Amino acid sequence: MNQILVSERIYVTKEMKKKKKIYKVIFILCIILVIILAGYYVLAEYDKSQKEQISQEILEQMDDSTTVEEQKIVVALDDTEEEETPVINLTTTSTNTLNSEITANGKTYKSEAILEYPKLGINYPVLSEESEELLKVSLCKYWGPNPNKIGNYCIVGHNYKSGKMFGKLNSAEIGDEVKLTDLNGDTITYSVYNKYVVEPTDVSCTSQLTNNQREITLITCTNYGQDRLVIKAREI
Repeated sequence: MNQILVSERIYVTKEMKKKKKIYKVIFILCIILVIILAGYYVLAEYDKSQKEQISQEILEQMDDSTTVEEQKIVVALDDTEEEETPVINLTTTSTNTLNSEITANGKTYKSEAILEYPKLGINYPVLSEESEELLKVSLCKYWGPNPNKIGNYCIVGHNYKSGKMFGKLNSAEIGDEVKLTDLNGDTITYSVYNKYVVEPTDVSCTSQLTNNQREITLITCTNYGQDRLVIKAREI
């Protein structure tokens, strides 16, 4: 009786070898891509931490600054027998609307207020100008009058997943208290009365029609940057 022997050997064709090489290349490229993305993420987070330190450095300088200065007013008298001209010393509150802080990196930043949102742990200086570079450092004024003046003072900030800047703003609720301190050291407390999302092209939230009241508007990105989250607050 003849027996038929069946070999279990697998024959590798040229096509299979080619596919195997392609899979190896794809696998290696995926590993390299993951490493690059991980490195980018680490560097981005490091850069954010460095910028966070700058904003806190500005905040410390603002807390330490004084806005009271002494002025001397000389009063001239017609009486020629007066032996000396009297001097009146007055202490006045500075009306400066900007501070200039020089940080450890040698750069100068102009700030004009401090925003504090106690419930969310937000406490940052408000820079007087807005740009992509400045937004990486701190909150920025977007539109409106001087801090704590009649009108709608608008502030923009990045929405970081780490919670820095306006990263926690999505947790804002109606009735929350927000404090704004100007360079004279005057602090006004505002209460959140509205929260909504708009398209980036909708700037109606910056309107100055406040019925002669003080308001602040906080603006940040949401929905992966596609929309804008708006928080409105009015003086209590």
